[in-house]
Amino acid sequence: MDFSALTILCIGDIMLDRFIYGNVQRISPEAPVPVLHLNSQKEMLGGVGNVANNILSLNGKAVLVGLVGNDEYALKIKKIMRSKYIPEDSIISSPYRPTICKSRFIAANQQIIRADEESLIPLHSEEITLLIENIEKNIPSVQAVIISDYGKGVCHPEIIQFITQRAKHYSLPVFVDPKSRDFSLYRHATCITPNIAEASQAVQMSLKTDTDFEKAGQELLDITQGQAILITRSEKGMTLVEKNRNTQHIPSRAREVFDVSGAGDTVIATLALGVASGLCIRESMHIANAAAGVVIGKAGTSTATIAEVQNELKAQSSEETFPLVTPELISLNDLTLQVNKWKKQGLTIGFTNGCFDILHTGHISLLQSARTQCDRLIIALNSDTSIQRLKGPKRPINPLKERARLISAIRYVDAVVAFDDDTPLNLIQHIKPDILIKGADYIGKEVVGQDIVEQYNGKVILTELQKGFSTTNIIDKIKHL
Repeated sequence: MDFSALTILCIGDIMLDRFIYGNVQRISPEAPVPVLHLNSQKEMLGGVGNVANNILSLNGKAVLVGLVGNDEYALKIKKIMRSKYIPEDSIISSPYRPTICKSRFIAANQQIIRADEESLIPLHSEEITLLIENIEKNIPSVQAVIISDYGKGVCHPEIIQFITQRAKHYSLPVFVDPKSRDFSLYRHATCITPNIAEASQAVQMSLKTDTDFEKAGQELLDITQGQAILITRSEKGMTLVEKNRNTQHIPSRAREVFDVSGAGDTVIATLALGVASGLCIRESMHIANAAAGVVIGKAGTSTATIAEVQNELKAQSSEETFPLVTPELISLNDLTLQVNKWKKQGLTIGFTNGCFDILHTGHISLLQSARTQCDRLIIALNSDTSIQRLKGPKRPINPLKERARLISAIRYVDAVVAFDDDTPLNLIQHIKPDILIKGADYIGKEVVGQDIVEQYNGKVILTELQKGFSTTNIIDKIKHL
């Protein structure tokens, strides 16, 4: 699977995605809103830019055609494009609108508010002319075209019509990620990739069963007169309705769905690369399904690499694949086999440990934060005898079997193992996690296993804890009731 010789023309609404991180420790005295103390931020290409990110991650090349304003955000977008070797000259600086920017403010790994800066005024005639000129300039040198419609203006009917006409002239496939409910705007596109909500709105019916999806896909295919409709169904897989072929429903491999944001961009990028490389839509769909399976197992807007997609395809076809839903407690031998399998798939293994006697908000915050640092998270629980040596004869409150059952039910956790020693050092030596995670209360203290992990270039991460939450505090409150 080699996409390195392919260039995809990506047309649509380009935007700057900003992620602004901070801490919330109090409520504003001016209004009932949290006060966010800012720590850091990162910026990346959003909208059609994220489609380009996915193409680049899969070793393809991308040309972006879109609009930005004459402002600071436009300069940042162009700087990011330069760093990714995406040509800047296809981006039009318009005096008629600002650069679209979405700013997400995040505390304790939770988005607390999003601020959008944009203008939804219709395209000016000058903008349409410049967009068409840039499309005409670039389309002879690409192998496929993607129209990424975010409903912000660039995907004007005149633009879409011009693209489909010129693509037909050069015998190029056209793929559309739709926003409009009127699919007649996308007539003659090769393949359109609505999600459940978009397909449901377009046909004005609720989609629940495979029959519903097949019926909706056929209706949309009749409207668009294209070759295929691919409806993405999140963790339930995909439905492909093709002209003069039987409908195919493919499931996603059983796995934890961590975050579906950006998965649609991954699907259309992979699909376009597959078809441009000579595969049929049906074959490309299976690759796109695997790529989507990779990104929904990651936190936030993510991309998939060729290695990750190949590993996912192998896992889907292998009868010996270990289940991602592990027993409540897994033995060390079975865990070692599971970890080796994950590592062969190119997944990052995280490890943390503790008593987790009475689960509380602080525990959940720790696990959520830990899971954002890795692809698979292993929790090592102190056995009952280990806790008694550490905490005294009256602990634990909950025996190991019950603690394991509760911790394994948390969606951030991929495997649970127990240890009888005072520390998990033996486990760390066997598993060799990529990332060792502890709470920030270990700042300035020795983390057990840190020297081992750092010997093979692993990382130790201390994650922020929510203050005021502990099993001891809960027990004290109960005593004083």
